[in-house]
Amino acid sequence: MGVGRFVYTPILPLMHAQAGLSAGAGANLATANYVGYLIGALAGTFVPRLVRSPAVLRCCLLALAATLAAMALTHSTTVWLLLRLGAGAFSAMIFVIAASSLLSHLREHPAHLPGWAFGGVGAGIALSGVLVLVLRTVGNWQAAWWASAALAVVLTVGAWGLRPEPAPRQAPSAPAPRAGSTGPRTHRWFGALFASYTLEGIGYIIAGTFLVAAVNQTSPGWIGSGAWVLVGVAAIPTAALWAGLGRRWSRPDLLLTALAVQAVGIALPALVGGVAPALISAVLFGSTFIGVSTLALGAGTHLRFPRAVALLTAGYSVGQILGPLAATPLLHHGYHRALLLASCIVLAAALAAFGLRVKFPHTMPAWQATPSAGSASGRDRLVAEAKAAAEA
Repeated sequence: MGVGRFVYTPILPLMHAQAGLSAGAGANLATANYVGYLIGALAGTFVPRLVRSPAVLRCCLLALAATLAAMALTHSTTVWLLLRLGAGAFSAMIFVIAASSLLSHLREHPAHLPGWAFGGVGAGIALSGVLVLVLRTVGNWQAAWWASAALAVVLTVGAWGLRPEPAPRQAPSAPAPRAGSTGPRTHRWFGALFASYTLEGIGYIIAGTFLVAAVNQTSPGWIGSGAWVLVGVAAIPTAALWAGLGRRWSRPDLLLTALAVQAVGIALPALVGGVAPALISAVLFGSTFIGVSTLALGAGTHLRFPRAVALLTAGYSVGQILGPLAATPLLHHGYHRALLLASCIVLAAALAAFGLRVKFPHTMPAWQATPSAGSASGRDRLVAEAKAAAEA
């Protein structure tokens, strides 16, 4: 999934230089992928049978590899749009199935194991960056797509035996709240969290789409793909790392920190040219974008706001669709202004997260407490969080 969804970012500069793809068309291809991803995530959420089908998983794996190979067979922007739309949908289904399977089969194991497994997205990003980095000197944009399809096939072989989530057993009904019991009104905190996470969706995806192209404008050609490799490497441990930090420090404080660090990382290559700023930017961005999703979804679940995970996911997903469209008018003069816009939007997300810190209810009434991961209801909650985290 990391290859299928994110290899477009390092290939984008090659398509500009060799395939005649305009900056605006490049943004549209990115938007199509994010629309497809939202469609796939919704399908996996609202049609549970899809999530439990080995045949669906295998078909999505093969179809994703096919969309990558087909990108090299045409120069039609319309066909490219359809292929990236399909790649987004297949990527989302793969992630939802894999996440549900992990949290179902590992429910009695340490919590950090699913976090490390989610690092596979980062590994896919890193591998795609290495692939394009190698092919810059020996091939063209078409060879990059062919090679990414071949890599996806190899990884498909490794994922072929993954067991999807089994059908749930009937769990006892949860006890009703005590008469007269009321928990804290969480609308204020959830409103701040929703605004912060939606803004993050807009800002993060602008950087995730155009970072390599922006770095290539002021640095040697290999630096852009090299930076993308670092983004992936830095992302591998972050789900486990931020989850571990969340046991020691409050989620609002960590969310504010992660957003501030990410904003600095995004702005750095736009403000300072050279190799070192580009590589530092990659590490800061890669180490935070998955962590922000982990922290935001965890905070929403803690607040026990009705359908918190679904609402946060919707806001973030819409933000991803809007991000490239918002940046398109700035692309006529290169990509640095787009990165500065993304950084400002992420800073706005950090300001919203700062409001979340004010009198945040770190403890909830006993009857509102989040169920343990080992219980049936706790397991379902964790699976729901993982499905929602697909947009990360």
